[in-house]
Amino acid sequence: MSAFNAIGEEREIDRDEYTPGVEPQPTWCPGCGDFGVLKSLKQALPEVGKTPEEVLTVTGIGCSGKLNSYLDTYGFHTIHGRSLPVARAAKLANPELEVIAAGGDGDGYGIGGNHFIHTARENHDMTYIVFNNEIFGLTKGQTSPTSPKGHKSKTQPSGSAKSPLRPLSMSLNAGATYVARTAAVNPNQAKEIIKEAIEHDGFAHVDFLTQCPTWNKDARQYVPYIDVQESDDYDFDVSDREEAAQMMRETEDVLNEGTVLTGRYYVDDESPSYTEEKKAVGEMPEQPVAERYFDEDAEWERSYDLLERHT
Repeated sequence: MSAFNAIGEEREIDRDEYTPGVEPQPTWCPGCGDFGVLKSLKQALPEVGKTPEEVLTVTGIGCSGKLNSYLDTYGFHTIHGRSLPVARAAKLANPELEVIAAGGDGDGYGIGGNHFIHTARENHDMTYIVFNNEIFGLTKGQTSPTSPKGHKSKTQPSGSAKSPLRPLSMSLNAGATYVARTAAVNPNQAKEIIKEAIEHDGFAHVDFLTQCPTWNKDARQYVPYIDVQESDDYDFDVSDREEAAQMMRETEDVLNEGTVLTGRYYVDDESPSYTEEKKAVGEMPEQPVAERYFDEDAEWERSYDLLERHT
């Protein structure tokens, strides 16, 4: 069975299908929040009706990069900070494929920050999960873009002099059409948010708080948490950009003061995705590029045949 005749197949899907037949022993540390991301994905994907053959997981470098070793889908392990451009290319080549990109806070907000901004701006139809543990974990505990001000590490022994980056606000300002935050300590919410993100048509960004008990011992374990949709203390419209921006700013202000707010912050179901816009102007082929590899009668085109000569 190829990836193409598997797409759209209607059948019962068991979450165990997403566990590799020869399951590798996870090398994440005991108590690592990354286990929560893996569990949430295994729960969410069957509920949206996706088989392993319909999903591509693209990861970067870092502890989060091990995700597609433990999740039985198509997988692509990229270099540091480059999961999004590879994910974008895969989605454009095969639009029916469900593409999930993943990276850590250093990978996604630091090294790959430029890709993050422009993937959100162009509203590519994919899910981006950022494992945010406020530290570079795999390289043994350096300050990351989300490390709180004053945090001491190997690279900042006197304490970070700068306030952390605001990932939710940055995502909204860049143009993401689904923005949420969840945490490994809230598995039920995490599963529902990831399910919504996968079903969303457009760029869905999930800032996933993942505790690092080994290299970020000073960080809180993100408990107790507050779901902003369930709490009576917070009332805002997730479809209103201004209200969403204010709620995001409050969430980012209080995180390092001990108040962990999670939930959906912005949902825009009206803006067209990048693929939809390209189809509207006739710049997407009717037959997906990836399918041509399986079609002996397909006529291959080269870029120099498609573009007018520049004079």
